[in-house]
Amino acid sequence: MQDKLLHPTLKGLVYPNFTFNIQTFMERKFDLEERLIDFAVLALTIVDNLPNTYSANHLGHQLARSGTAPALLYGEAQAAESQADFIHKMGLCLKELRESEINLKIISRRNYIKDLSFLQKVQQEAKELVAIFTKSVNTAKNNKISLKK
Repeated sequence: MQDKLLHPTLKGLVYPNFTFNIQTFMERKFDLEERLIDFAVLALTIVDNLPNTYSANHLGHQLARSGTAPALLYGEAQAAESQADFIHKMGLCLKELRESEINLKIISRRNYIKDLSFLQKVQQEAKELVAIFTKSVNTAKNNKISLKK
């Protein structure tokens, strides 16, 4: 199917049953939940393509957890029981995204992923998500302070 073309930056990577629809991705750019799910899939694709060494396995396990956690935590934040609960859960998302961002930098510096353009796109997405969540957490905190006045 033409609308299910594999993204060209994924060539050379092992990605069983994974298709990346660039048009759908661009349409979802402002849907945060979908972006987080896509980020989780991209992080897991990197994990599946790391070499089988002690250090790469360690980083892979960390990235598998920190790369998928934000999507799950965001779902929890959407069902927060209070503003404080929302801020806490969004803060956890931010923490996991920052961990993923640093993990991706380590993977990059170790040259574990040969397709640098793909890795750079995932790193850019992590950076953008960190910026979005930083702003969201700060806005929620400021709104909470404003309500107390």
